[in-house]
Amino acid sequence: MDAPSLDRTDLALLALLQREGRISNAELAERVSLSASACLRRVQRLEQAGVLSGYAALIDPARVGLGLQAFVRVQLARHDAAAIAEFTERINAWDEVVACHALTGDMDYLLHVVVQDLAHFSRFLLDRLLNASGVADVNSSFVLRTVKQARALPLAHLAG
Repeated sequence: MDAPSLDRTDLALLALLQREGRISNAELAERVSLSASACLRRVQRLEQAGVLSGYAALIDPARVGLGLQAFVRVQLARHDAAAIAEFTERINAWDEVVACHALTGDMDYLLHVVVQDLAHFSRFLLDRLLNASGVADVNSSFVLRTVKQARALPLAHLAG
């Protein structure tokens, strides 16, 4: 899908919405020097184009009892279309997997897994992931602490 043409005002809107998702349209319009109606039309255009794909609250996992995060590298035994489709269908059904990326290199996928504790991770790994047909190898790394987690895309360099 082709990316829509974004001007400086679009990028400013996106940057503000990334940082302040609950900002009112009136405040957003004022901050980017647009009328409220023009601002709303631009935001709606960005939503319809799929540039703005949704809005969400950011939740601290530890404060809701999800104290263990792991990155799990997965290698599939087969790489045909059916095996990949089956794996991605399973991954999409598992709530513990909050992100899954297809990779280049010696492992095929990188999963970001968020669970309550080591016992829950063990059950996820043994009962789900290793039980999934087509998984040849896994390698897990646990998050000790998060040094940086950007929640916004680096849009500033695009305006230039």
